[in-house]
Amino acid sequence: MVTTAPAPERVFGLHEVLRLLRLTPRRVAQLRRLALLHPEGASYRFRELVALRMGTALLEGGATVRQVREALAGARRRLPDGAEPLAELRLVLEGKRILVQEDAVRWDPRTGQALLDLPLDELERETRESLAWGRVRPLTPPGQSADGWFERASELDDEPERWEEAVEAYEHVLAVDPRYAAAWNNLGLLQHRMGHYDKAGRCYREALDADPACVQAAFNLGALQEDLGDLTSGVAWYRRALEMDPDYADAHFNLAGALGRSGRPEAAAVHWRRYLELDLGSSWTEIARAHLEEVAGGTEDDE
Repeated sequence: MVTTAPAPERVFGLHEVLRLLRLTPRRVAQLRRLALLHPEGASYRFRELVALRMGTALLEGGATVRQVREALAGARRRLPDGAEPLAELRLVLEGKRILVQEDAVRWDPRTGQALLDLPLDELERETRESLAWGRVRPLTPPGQSADGWFERASELDDEPERWEEAVEAYEHVLAVDPRYAAAWNNLGLLQHRMGHYDKAGRCYREALDADPACVQAAFNLGALQEDLGDLTSGVAWYRRALEMDPDYADAHFNLAGALGRSGRPEAAAVHWRRYLELDLGSSWTEIARAHLEEVAGGTEDDE
């Protein structure tokens, strides 16, 4: 009896991963911080592709890198050696927590504790956030300028564990100067990262109201609409940003990605090419070139 050897396991290169998962530069940076993307030149097995897809889904749902990292560390402590939580467990985002869903049971991977009454917890969370948004801003200490508070906030907003402090610092800025567009924009970014999408949208629009030329706010509104699943609005805001600054490389990059996901590869290619003209040295150029190759390949197949 003749036996056949099993087919070798399919492996994927980085360009294939980027195309399959439609990863934006921001998402690539987040996945690298989670050590889910390998060094250049490495390949990915299907199991790793599944883990990347799950990690991407959590981030797109509003989870922070720190939340995902803590959940993975906890889950790995409770799984056999070599097991990959993102490929073998169903992780779901509930409010500000990442939980493991197994049949009808949900448990916190950081503690291993099963959780009950999640709807009540969620209701309490939403109530606290609603009250926090409507609270009266604290009085600004005498002698502290809006620029001083802005500098303080800017020092904090790159550290996820200090985001709440950064939010308060930006609120101090706006208590002194309600028309401080950069503070509204940066506060919107923090709310966006924390998954408070409604608040983020209000902040970005306040930034544009204070300064109609605040191109970063228009760009961020495009990213927000993408995160909300509204590609049409995302495209419109990216175009608005490019009307303000035609050489805004990141807007060309994100607009190209949004157009590609909207089924408009030729329109996307225009902006991939413009991005490559504007960015001559960063790692994102590889992503842009990969998308252009995909467009060219699709055109050849059609012919």
